[in-house]
Amino acid sequence: MSAQLDNLPQYRGMTAEDLDCVMAIENEVYAQPWTRGNFHDSLVAGYHCRIMELSGEIVGYSVVSVGADEAHLLNLSIAAQWQRRGLGRELLKFMIGLAREFLAHKIYLEVRPSNLAGRALYAGAGFSEIATRRDYYPGPGGREDAVIMELVLK
Repeated sequence: MSAQLDNLPQYRGMTAEDLDCVMAIENEVYAQPWTRGNFHDSLVAGYHCRIMELSGEIVGYSVVSVGADEAHLLNLSIAAQWQRRGLGRELLKFMIGLAREFLAHKIYLEVRPSNLAGRALYAGAGFSEIATRRDYYPGPGGREDAVIMELVLK
C-alpha cells in the first residue's frame, strides 16, 4: 500500500528555490517558454503557483490567478518524460479544485490553436472554446492566435 501512496502525485506551493527545475521543464516543453521573470512575478503577485511531485521529483507545475469570482489558468506544464500518463489531467483537476476553493465561478485560459493535445485536455475537462485572441503568442514565423476557453465551475 505505501508503494502505491509513494507514487501518487503530491502538490505544494512553488517557491523561488524551485525555479531552476521549473525553467528546465519549461524550456524543454515549449518553443516559446515563459521566462524566469514570468514565474518570479507570479510568485510575487501571490498567484497560486503549484508544484506536482512524484516521489519527491518535480514532474509538473501550474499557475492560476484568482480575482473576484474568476480564475485564469496561466500555465500548466508536465515534464516531457512524464507526459501521456494522465498527469496533466490530474494537475488540471487539482487546479480547478483550487479555483473552486477560492470561490471562482469560472476559469479561463488561452491555448495555441496548434496545441492539439492541450486543447483536447481542456475540452476533456469540460472547457468550451469561446473566442479567439488575435496575435497573442509569439512564434518563430510571426505571431499566433490564442483560443480562449472557459469552464463554468458549479
